Amino acid sequence: MKPIHYLSLLLLGAVWGASFLFIGVAAPAFGPLTLMLVRVLVAGLLMLGVAVVTQGRPVGGTLQLRANWRIYLAIGLLNSALPFTLIAFSELRLPASLAAILNSTTPLFTALMAAAWGSEPLTGRKGLGVILGMAGVAVLVGGAPLTLDRAALLAVGASLLAALAYGTGTVYAARHITGLPAATASTVQLLAAAVWLVGPGVVAAPRTPPPGAAVAALAALILLSTTFAYLLYFFLLKNVGPTRTASVTFLVPVFGSVWAILFLNERFSLGMLAGLAIILVSVALVVGRGRERETTDFTDVTD
Repeated sequence: MKPIHYLSLLLLGAVWGASFLFIGVAAPAFGPLTLMLVRVLVAGLLMLGVAVVTQGRPVGGTLQLRANWRIYLAIGLLNSALPFTLIAFSELRLPASLAAILNSTTPLFTALMAAAWGSEPLTGRKGLGVILGMAGVAVLVGGAPLTLDRAALLAVGASLLAALAYGTGTVYAARHITGLPAATASTVQLLAAAVWLVGPGVVAAPRTPPPGAAVAALAALILLSTTFAYLLYFFLLKNVGPTRTASVTFLVPVFGSVWAILFLNERFSLGMLAGLAIILVSVALVVGRGRERETTDFTDVTD
């Protein structure tokens, strides 16, 4: 990898980690459903423009919408609409740093779903990683400066369910979608998510104008943590491959925690640090050193 690739990977971890900061600021004002509707709709339209420009041909002919619309809707639900909304819901109660670390369990759920669907075997190394990851979540939640009441546990469950949705969506996409250009794939994913969220998002729209800070956080979430992040992601996939690009998984919870501490004045306990370390070790065991894949899956990596 060249210095520009390391810099791009670091920047991708930073902007994806910042998404938890932006969600934490914007979710209370917009509500999870409306916030994520605006995010996926605007970012999807921006990515549509990118897809048209980069491909130099109409996107519709590549998609075969009549044949594949059910698949696209399923992926939009699993990879965007459901996990995005669940994370926003969880951040109504959880610190952004805790939500970011919980989201880093996504590779563990991906390994479980891949094994359940017969895509990849759950080896002893991966099984150990999953068990260790569960222990890491327990240490993380138990060591967080958080009152573990019913609302907090429900929010933790929502974060883990979001990770499960990402893992399920990743495996589903790998089984049903191949050959789509990366920009087109992300465009379809985001706009399909908007289809799921348009009704609930409009009904749940806030009755009073959100404050300026929430609007700015939403704009940053769309422009930096979604559109710009996808472009960085595509650049890395093309130049260093999916295996090395997937190492961003280790950077996102670190940056998510750092931004929350710096800008939201969140407390970060030794218990959270221990939980983060255990989870990252578990992810390393699950990801391992596999053969570099030559194709790009139709997936999202994180929030």
